[in-house]
Amino acid sequence: MRASESTDWDLTGKFDFRDQEVRYGTMGAGEPLVLLHGTPFSSVVWRRIAPHLASHRRVYYFDLLGYGRSHKQHGQDVSLAVQNQLFTALLDHWGLDRPDVVAHDFGGTTALRTHLLDDRDYRTLTLIDPVALSPHGSALVQTAREHTDAFVELPGYIHEAVVRAYISGAVHRTLSEHEMSRYLQPWLGEVGQPAFYRQIAQMDDRHTDEIQDRYAEIRCPVTILWGEHDTWIPIERGRDLADRIPHATFHAVPEASHLLPEDSPETVVAAVFDLIDHPASASAA
Repeated sequence: MRASESTDWDLTGKFDFRDQEVRYGTMGAGEPLVLLHGTPFSSVVWRRIAPHLASHRRVYYFDLLGYGRSHKQHGQDVSLAVQNQLFTALLDHWGLDRPDVVAHDFGGTTALRTHLLDDRDYRTLTLIDPVALSPHGSALVQTAREHTDAFVELPGYIHEAVVRAYISGAVHRTLSEHEMSRYLQPWLGEVGQPAFYRQIAQMDDRHTDEIQDRYAEIRCPVTILWGEHDTWIPIERGRDLADRIPHATFHAVPEASHLLPEDSPETVVAAVFDLIDHPASASAA
């Protein structure tokens, strides 16, 4: 799968969302498929996956507001309450109706909120270790939320060490320095460091509380992938989620943790193709 990794991740597309620039990219041709990343990551999580999916689909991907190369600023709302509004606006901008959707972590929350709160339909939905049930938030998240101002003022080298350790805890394997730098870079410096703690400070269980009792209303075939070694969200949460979604298919992925697109990109590609090629079989499972 490494041979398909893009050396330059194309985010040349620009979308103006409430006077804030959101960066996106597209590749391939065919029916639409949209990729949504989670936190504290960016769309680069899909760099090994998107080229394979693009062999059969027109693939769309973007950086959530306040993440990656999208706009970051003081006082910005980057909560899950605004990300589904952004996704809805992007679907309109792209002119997409019932795309296939693949979503990881907070991207999963965003896709679910867009479907259930904004009434946008998908052809299929693949969820990868999504934040879908309350309560949520790691020990770092809980501490940083209580002491946001102190964390923002950390010396840059200490902040980088914190983010590096945090991201390392999401993968089962060891990221190379080049791979790690892709995830670190957006969160460093005068703009990146406060942006990192801003998104943590705005994490709130109410964003999953609003939808978690409505999963029986999901209107499309769903596949759920979960890393067996996910220490951020235990796999039991994934099985609970699958039980709440009618006819959802659940797959535990060995030798993988929370950042499953890094640990096992080939599993993601195979599962997505299986679902989008046989959606009726999945919904009847």
